[in-house]
Amino acid sequence: MKITRVEAIYLRQPDVRFLCDSGQDALIVRVETDAGITGIGEVDSNPMAVKGAIEGPFSHTTACGLAQVVMGEDPFETERLWHKMYRANIYGGRRGVGLHAMSGIDMALWDIKGKALGLPVWKLLGGGFHGKMRCYASSLFGATPEKTGELARRYRDQGFTAVKFGWDPMGLDEKTDIALVREARKGLGDGPDLMIDAGLVWDSKTALQRARAFSEYGIYWLEEPLRPDDYDGYRKLAEATDVRIAAGEEESGRLSFIELMDRGRIDVVQVDLTRCGGFTEAMKIAALAWDRGLPIANHGFTTYINVTAALHWLNSIPNALICEFVAEEETNLRESVTRQKLRAKDGYLEIPQEPGLGIDVDWDAVARFRV
Repeated sequence: MKITRVEAIYLRQPDVRFLCDSGQDALIVRVETDAGITGIGEVDSNPMAVKGAIEGPFSHTTACGLAQVVMGEDPFETERLWHKMYRANIYGGRRGVGLHAMSGIDMALWDIKGKALGLPVWKLLGGGFHGKMRCYASSLFGATPEKTGELARRYRDQGFTAVKFGWDPMGLDEKTDIALVREARKGLGDGPDLMIDAGLVWDSKTALQRARAFSEYGIYWLEEPLRPDDYDGYRKLAEATDVRIAAGEEESGRLSFIELMDRGRIDVVQVDLTRCGGFTEAMKIAALAWDRGLPIANHGFTTYINVTAALHWLNSIPNALICEFVAEEETNLRESVTRQKLRAKDGYLEIPQEPGLGIDVDWDAVARFRV
């Protein structure tokens, strides 16, 4: 079997609001083979930059479009192709967009392998730790503390046992920050876990003050309170509070995660399969976290392709903690681009059992949203 085509497909809703909801557009990677088997991947990044990294021309031997790098290759050789892509784009691809683009291709290659062998990706990865995975409802904050409380009640009533709120209007002032968390806890009641995603808004001293204030409401973790490069700030914060500090969605590649774990001293490692280097690299990151006694949670605020890939991966590692599941109800792209619509039942998602990723793109929907 040989790879015959790699395509990066940019999808976008007609109306994109100015907020941190990465489900308003999507970058889908499609890899075709001469055996008639097609693999699907996704990248949550700057979509047109990723498209250029994949479909761009040959410049020289360390700056080459990734599609050309894997064309004609055997899709089963995922480890070798990962290193070939890394080496062929090493000028621009050691971090960030280059690794993101590799992630989408790597994900599609594992999808092809699973389909060819009739096995789910998690089984190819040696997994089988879970029959189902606990998930948390992931949502932006409401426009006000009171609206946040209403959302919390809605997610609790849907059966979620954990809920996360994040980003605006967190960071406006101390009073608002505390009110947002207070109303979220009031809406959830005492039982469910409450996670807070600050959205990169503070310095380490302010983050410590907020962590201490939020601890009154029993938050499970405080996510990304600092700039992602402020590793020393993360260390100071993590060592000074009992609140778990979570981060990692901004990182790409295991070397970045080593920096975050060893220098930043975080408590929960968050990995996005569409940014970190795909399944091939994510397995290594999970092993590094396991060696350090750290739990893993995925990051995924895009389509069900990302969530499904995360379920395969989380089922393949011993330190999986919980799965992020977007509960936002207004984004129609997320709900449209795949034939399968994932639904949580009593706060859990079923582990996919179909070959490959086990999720199919709705190409009619792709045609509607394609840019």
